[in-house]
Amino acid sequence: MQQLLSIAQIIISLLLIFLILLQVKGTGFGAALGGVDTEYRSQKIASQSLFRITIIVIIIFISLSALSVKIT
Repeated sequence: MQQLLSIAQIIISLLLIFLILLQVKGTGFGAALGGVDTEYRSQKIASQSLFRITIIVIIIFISLSALSVKIT
């Protein structure tokens, strides 16, 4: 069980790093992928969605960490 939690933590932490890197200030989601942002509205919606997904992944990561400590 401990090994499974460790693997899950590694996967979630890599996902979290990727999500945070996509939110670099001054660039939008399209610029991170090499494109140019032309629509402010779509950029704002993508940015809000990315922010919410990041919060959910952070909660999952903290929960897995707490569970891992509790098991050991």
